[in-house]
Amino acid sequence: MSQLFKRSVRQLGALGLGLACIAPAMAADLTVVSFGGANKTAQEKAFYGPWEKAGKGKIIAGEYNGEMAKVKAMVDTNSVSWNLVEVESPELSRGCDEDMFEELDYGVIGDKNAFVPGAASTCGIGFFVWSTVLAYNADKLKSAPASWADFWDVEKFPGKRGLRKGAKYTLEFALMADGVAPKDVYKVLAGKDGQDRAFKKLDQLKPYIQWWEAGAQPPQYLASGDVVMSSAYNGRIAATQKEGSSLKVVWNGGIYDFDAWAIPKGAKNKDEAMKFIAYTLQPEQQKVYAENIAYGPANKSAVALLDAKVAADLPTTPENIANQVAMDVGFWADFGEALEQRFNAWAAK
Repeated sequence: MSQLFKRSVRQLGALGLGLACIAPAMAADLTVVSFGGANKTAQEKAFYGPWEKAGKGKIIAGEYNGEMAKVKAMVDTNSVSWNLVEVESPELSRGCDEDMFEELDYGVIGDKNAFVPGAASTCGIGFFVWSTVLAYNADKLKSAPASWADFWDVEKFPGKRGLRKGAKYTLEFALMADGVAPKDVYKVLAGKDGQDRAFKKLDQLKPYIQWWEAGAQPPQYLASGDVVMSSAYNGRIAATQKEGSSLKVVWNGGIYDFDAWAIPKGAKNKDEAMKFIAYTLQPEQQKVYAENIAYGPANKSAVALLDAKVAADLPTTPENIANQVAMDVGFWADFGEALEQRFNAWAAK
């Protein structure tokens, strides 16, 4: 074998080794963990599949039940195997406070003003919006309710009402029924007088309440006629509408919240994870996501891309979000324990 040939082989081998080293850096695999179900299916169509097709790397899709102990254990033992995790607002807030998540780089993700107010925070960003709303069965009522004041009006709208068995949402709805403007709800609820006012308003409705604890219950109660109105998650109602039900949503006075992306502290490929977050928040990806599940885009520009029929069922359509309240996670972190204890004592009477 000639010296020239040997040298060529060595050079080609070195080049191949160099390319092998570069390839993972160019397109790292990312482990993305979500809550599963229809939400995960929508994510696969809108985010994972297109990301892979564009040659940006492989997505290893995992699922969990929101157990933050698992994330904390990985972070504490420096053995983080997830690159990205979907979290609800209370867990995001707590995780940020406990230094469980990486700080996000909005130079990569985009201008915070491009997103629905409240979506962007230091170590997480909401990528879709869901609402707890007033829902009713149009087959069971002669006229349509338009507000929580109507929900409380048992003379005009006779029958049982469904409410989630807990202080959160229930107290806010009671104050709005008592005339408090959506924008002032948490300001009023932060004072003892406001809390007393909410419970006093609930006293009026107590004989007519059928409590629910799981998201699947309000549509069932409404369809069976057990209740004529109920608070409900908008996605659950939208799913029954696709099946031809007569259930309707009143957006006025709804409370919207986010599910957010967060990067566990110490996760590998942090920069790639940041790019993936930015990708999922692009208007086109947000549009596809909303077309596959009735949750609103966090990117405000995505709404204009949607078919009007699809947009009509989403929480972030301008006319739907106009009179809604953003869930105040900080409020519930401060007051939640005391108010839930008071609520449980009140409900047990």
